[in-house]
Amino acid sequence: MPGFDFNSSFRYNPSMQNQNRHIAILDFGSQYMHLISRRIRQLGVRAKIYPTDVSVEELLDGAWGIIISGGPNSVNDQKLAYDKRLFDMPIPVLGLCYGHQLMAYHLGGVVTPAHNREYGLANVELDITNPLTKNLSEREQVWMSHWDSVTQVPEGFSIIGKTSDCPVAAMSNVEKKRYGLQFHPEVHHSTHGIEILRNFVFDICGAEKNWSMDEYLNELSEDIKTTVAGRKVFLLVSGGVDSTVAFALLQNILGKDRVYGLHVDNGFMRKDESRMVGEMLAAAGFTDLHVVDASEQFLEAVKGMTDPETKRHTIGRVFLEVQRQEFAKLNLNEADWVLGQGTIYPDTIESGGTKTSDTIKTHHNRVPEIMKMIEEGRVVEPLATLYKDEVRAIGVQLGLSEHLINRWPFPGPGLSIRTLCSDGSEMAPDDIARVNSQLTECAQGVHAMSAVLPVRSVGVQGDQRSYQFPAVVWSAQTPEWATLNELSVQITNTVHGINRVVYWAQNTEALPELKVHEGYLTRDRLDLLREVDSVVSQFVDTHHLHSAIWQFPIVLLPLYTAKGACVVLRPIESQEAMTVNWYQMDRALFDSMATEVLKVSGIGGVMLDITNKPPATIEWE
Repeated sequence: MPGFDFNSSFRYNPSMQNQNRHIAILDFGSQYMHLISRRIRQLGVRAKIYPTDVSVEELLDGAWGIIISGGPNSVNDQKLAYDKRLFDMPIPVLGLCYGHQLMAYHLGGVVTPAHNREYGLANVELDITNPLTKNLSEREQVWMSHWDSVTQVPEGFSIIGKTSDCPVAAMSNVEKKRYGLQFHPEVHHSTHGIEILRNFVFDICGAEKNWSMDEYLNELSEDIKTTVAGRKVFLLVSGGVDSTVAFALLQNILGKDRVYGLHVDNGFMRKDESRMVGEMLAAAGFTDLHVVDASEQFLEAVKGMTDPETKRHTIGRVFLEVQRQEFAKLNLNEADWVLGQGTIYPDTIESGGTKTSDTIKTHHNRVPEIMKMIEEGRVVEPLATLYKDEVRAIGVQLGLSEHLINRWPFPGPGLSIRTLCSDGSEMAPDDIARVNSQLTECAQGVHAMSAVLPVRSVGVQGDQRSYQFPAVVWSAQTPEWATLNELSVQITNTVHGINRVVYWAQNTEALPELKVHEGYLTRDRLDLLREVDSVVSQFVDTHHLHSAIWQFPIVLLPLYTAKGACVVLRPIESQEAMTVNWYQMDRALFDSMATEVLKVSGIGGVMLDITNKPPATIEWE
């Protein structure tokens, strides 16, 4: 297997006096906080993340400028400490989302709960004569995720951007170099957000390039050697992109004899997944990979569970149990080994990975037992600060095949979080009459109908976790995808209690009666989902859609028509999984795919998830 030379010299030559200068990022808990630093690095400039209460003196020691991140809190209920001299500093400051609101609030502006909350895409009208927004268009597509809004700017500030629902989407005080944006320029879906950051970093802050990926890889190599020290690595390998790249990276840095790979069939894998993983990795030159079937152990552990967080915690714990059992079988001394994981940054931040961020969902590699091992220095995670596209880029440098590094992401808990469970009881919002009335009103504008589904799913709204209800939309006609997308945004922005929207795939005047059935993580339900997943995968391959779709979760609901169970198809587009658009497939192809799924014995209804992220997460649990 080809390798990457981690001892190669850097391919950049920064001036030495600028080597440690950087853009400072204050972490107020945004799901996108680390993504800000990633974008600054993309510009070739070093970024450094600080806690909220960092002192002005420390910031002045090397920072070209400051970016204040978003976060899940309200400035009107300020709980996070920060140096009150922050906005008096003689260097530029840019506030994003919560940071924008904090700047306005601190300097005498007004922040109030938004009349209409905004999640996802929005169009902002900009003053492009401003230094921050120069070289952009007067109307730009941006990404919003907020509960509150600035309704009055501080003295000396001008409004330089607005949307139909947000009167102060951007503000500035050019003289004092203070800027605020309600939207997120750091995410991929803010079309020219990188240009805004470029204007701030280079023109307003006067920063110079002093960072490269080569430097990062060399630093990473040294960090891994220090963490592992004289020990070996016992790596859990799912066969997905992250764990495969982590496997190759660790072998390159430490040597093959110090990295032991274990693939665990947990009973939640896709059809024939474990066999294919073993064959693919063996063909790629991974000789020290072992496969163990622990499916019965996992299925027994989650028996009767319905709560998604309980399932995730249990699965993470059982992975460790299996690892320890393998240690015993191989007669290994735990003191001589560290646990290796292919954790990437979205796993960390969604799991409440910083002291200011909200827990959206606990990833299996972030359960308390793992966190204790991390504190004890017994875990190595070579990709933990990276995003999926960066991991793939490293995979290319390592010489891994396109087939391995371009596989669709697949969660560690596998189909367990795509199989929604229920004790058979109906669920509904407390004020269901109000919710259904608002849904009906929204849908009538596009000649459709909408109602609450009696299940719940996880979402991320305003940097906070939501565990709310999906709405289903149906129509006798065939609405355009663009129309359905606008309806989805309207519903999640205006109907409180709804964080996801699905479209009933078959044209109909009346939605079939949907009944909640008791259902858990049993082999028969998982086999049904495996079969649907296989049908969809074959359809995608046949019609050459794989490269256009970033990931394609399929969700089995505990909802049944008279003909069988309901499934939700969720094809998405993304770059780094922090923001997502649902994939708008050719309509004829989608109809054909839905027809194929309905042919699977036991399936009685097909829906399409038409929600972006935010407000919905990629997975339902």
